Amino acid sequence: MKRWLIAGLGNVFKGDDAFGVEVVKRLADRAWPTQVDVVDFGINGIDLIYALLDQYDAAVLIDTYQHAGAPGTLYVIEPELPVAGEGLDPLDLMLNPHELDPTKVLRMVAAMDGRCHRIVLVGCEPGDFGGEWEGRMGLTDPVVAAVDAAVSVVDSLIDEWLAGHPGTSTQKSIVPGLTMAAPQRAGDAT
Repeated sequence: MKRWLIAGLGNVFKGDDAFGVEVVKRLADRAWPTQVDVVDFGINGIDLIYALLDQYDAAVLIDTYQHAGAPGTLYVIEPELPVAGEGLDPLDLMLNPHELDPTKVLRMVAAMDGRCHRIVLVGCEPGDFGGEWEGRMGLTDPVVAAVDAAVSVVDSLIDEWLAGHPGTSTQKSIVPGLTMAAPQRAGDAT
């Protein structure tokens, strides 16, 4: 049986970076089929790597995504996944245990020949992460407003995957006003 992961990423001490965590909080309260797991990874990249290596066939990663849009703009991106051993610099694989860099996670999974072959990023343009030393608690208003729309996007993606029609949500807008980005290479995603 195929298994799917819904992963919330972000740091709750850095303002809008907590977007993925907030979306997953709302999604975790729902009844999901047994093949769908909803997990708040926060900034724990190591656990996400292990999950993507061999537990899941596909994953939705929910995180901030800086793409020069207005704060609160949502993007649905299916990155081109790196190929195992192809053009990977060992420095690209170095992880910071206090941050989660989705690009490095995907490179690490590829380098270890992971089996998760489909990743979709539901990203939100952040407004404020707070200062380097003082941080910031809570999401800005535009990002708070994007949380419900992101929940709808994830619902639609999972419904399509369960129905055996993956891919349509990354080609068209699911939510009115949703900004759709062109697919990006994994190395371009933040």
